[in-house]
Amino acid sequence: MEQDERDRIGPRTIECIPVSGDGRLWAEKSGNGAPMVLLHGSVHDSRLWDGVFPEPALHRTAIRYDARGLGRSTLPTAPFRYEEDLLAVLDHFGIERAALVGPSMGGEVALDFTLEHPERVRSLILVAASASGHDWPQSPEMDAYTAADRGNDADRLAGMELAVWASLGDRAPGYAAIAGMVTENAKVRAATEKGHVRFSEVGAVELLERVTVPTTVVVGDHDHSEIGVIARRLAEGIPGAHLEIVAAADHYLPLRAPERLMDIIVRR
Repeated sequence: MEQDERDRIGPRTIECIPVSGDGRLWAEKSGNGAPMVLLHGSVHDSRLWDGVFPEPALHRTAIRYDARGLGRSTLPTAPFRYEEDLLAVLDHFGIERAALVGPSMGGEVALDFTLEHPERVRSLILVAASASGHDWPQSPEMDAYTAADRGNDADRLAGMELAVWASLGDRAPGYAAIAGMVTENAKVRAATEKGHVRFSEVGAVELLERVTVPTTVVVGDHDHSEIGVIARRLAEGIPGAHLEIVAAADHYLPLRAPERLMDIIVRR
């Protein structure tokens, strides 16, 4: 990175944020301006954003962090909630309101957080997001993935994750980074999920009309078909939401099409 670009981005800091149960979340902050928090999915970590970070910091104060138990954050030792951890990140950095960019499970967390703490959210970008309360149809593929996820078999889970969600395969951009990240996090996925608890039995899909912040829904044209269904449901149910479809991208949009996604992020 050239010196003039470093000056424009501003200082980069790495911090370990204390959370419940004596946990620590690894976080990176960079840039100046309106704050933006980049989340990630369930077998991912903040490396999902390597293709665009710290570029958003040219326009924002960008923060990315590893969710509980994943990447460089500590494993849970007591029940926890992803939404409470996100609140801890905002409080730690003294952020009153932030734009939330949530891919996959991170999108589900961002949406649930917005419904719980609307005063802390400036805008939402939901990228290939899952959504609490959405009923997935049964299929042999998803049954096999669920069995791998619950079976505490890291190799099987990693294989299924790459087959189902990185459907563009190893010839598309970003595959080496995706495979490395998935392989590492599959080893701790079971321990992480055992500690996670949900707050409400009412899913976000039943409350979409309560979302009042500007919202953009993003999905790749090669993502799993049900993610496309969720994307349309979110775009139609959230007042004023805008839908963006990205060509030549599967579920790993931040690594498959970083330039296109960055363009969407900085415009919103």
